[in-house]
Amino acid sequence: MVIAGDFKNGVTFEMDGQVVQVIEFQHVKPGKGAAFVRTKLKNVITGAIVEKTFSPTDKFPPAYVERRDMQYLYNDGELYYFMDMETYEQIPVGKDLLGENFKFVKEEMICKVVSYKGSVFSVEPPTFVELVVTETEPGVKGDTATGATKPATVETGAQVKVPLFVDAGTKIKIDTRTRRVSGARIRSCGYQSLCNNLEHIRIRKSSGLCLDCMKAMSRRRKNQL
Repeated sequence: MVIAGDFKNGVTFEMDGQVVQVIEFQHVKPGKGAAFVRTKLKNVITGAIVEKTFSPTDKFPPAYVERRDMQYLYNDGELYYFMDMETYEQIPVGKDLLGENFKFVKEEMICKVVSYKGSVFSVEPPTFVELVVTETEPGVKGDTATGATKPATVETGAQVKVPLFVDAGTKIKIDTRTRRVSGARIRSCGYQSLCNNLEHIRIRKSSGLCLDCMKAMSRRRKNQL
């Protein structure tokens, strides 16, 4: 049993026929009266958040939420199909159970399919994904100093804000939690054959090379001496 006096963030249990997770808690000992536990709980199926107080001795049955790594295969409009990579079991998931950040997922990506007692209630996309920009205004080479951005569409159809120098055809790294670009492989880099690090997104105006490639070029020249 889960005892209220032992609550920790992330603990999941059943309450009033619902599955809830502790996201905040505080043990309170008033000057008068009995101690109690003040909590903020999240319904893991609906996402609703409520505040509730408990006696430290209150007990609840634990709830075991399963998160399975499954590969996204395809969709037929309303149903999205995922496959367990070990058993090759395929399951359909309704479009209404997918969150907004699923728009960054493309076929063959690994997601976490979340279920309770065999019933799927959500799908968690990868934290980071790499996608190609399919549409944006022409990039401005070397324009990285101001931190300004422009709208862009990626291969899944999702829209993001990208640095000004990013062009169509550039592969970018996106944090699906914040929908922000955390890196870009610069297509216009003059030494692209060695430009494989999505974390480096700056280009030197003087050389037209990203910092990674400048270092790689310097090492190659030293080895040739």
